[in-house]
Parts: sequence; C-alpha cells; structure tokens
Amino acid sequence: MNQQPIYKIVTDGEWQAARSAGVFKGAAVDLADGFIHFSTAGQVQETAARHFAGQTDLLLIAVDPAALGDALNYEPSRGGALFPHLYGDLSFDAVLWEKPLPVDGNGRHDFAGLLS
Repeated sequence: MNQQPIYKIVTDGEWQAARSAGVFKGAAVDLADGFIHFSTAGQVQETAARHFAGQTDLLLIAVDPAALGDALNYEPSRGGALFPHLYGDLSFDAVLWEKPLPVDGNGRHDFAGLLS
C-alpha cells in the first residue's frame, strides 16, 4: 500500500471551522459526494488548477494515509486515475502538516517546496 502522504486543498475558513469543531467532515463538494476528496502528490497540482484556479485563501493539508485505515479507498476518477477518497471524517491525528498554498504572479498555485 502506498504510504506517501495524500493531500487536501481547503480554504482557510473551512479548515479553521474544522479545527474549532475538532474534526474535518469535508468541504461542500465532499459532503455532496459522500466522501472527502484527496489527491496524491502527482495529482494535486492538476486538482488545484481545475478546481481552485485563482483562489488565494487556500491551505494544502498533508495526511498520512496509513492513519485513515479502511475508510480510505483509491477509486477511479479523472481519466481513470485512482484518487484517494475518505469515507468518514478526517481526524486531525492523521494530519502531517498544513501550509498556505500561495499563488504566483501568473495566478497559478505555487507548490515549490510543499510536496513531500
């Protein structure tokens, strides 16, 4: 099983609300789909470009997939690629780190130095 971190992009407001609640139940799209969407290191930049273009209030959250247990499934999505989906809440115990996701001068998210 892949033990590389998986990543979640969230707004700072969503993350701070989750911190106050003690658990992350997901963003609106996650709640609508019934699972929390994650990306691998190889997928997260395209995820940012497709779903968060130009947004500046974002955080990149790194999560230990081993800490999520059987609630984490890799399922086909974009072009048949397997994306990590969490069927349950994200405990902060599984979070490795959280960092601001900056936008460069061209309006693209700058992942330099962020991905493990």
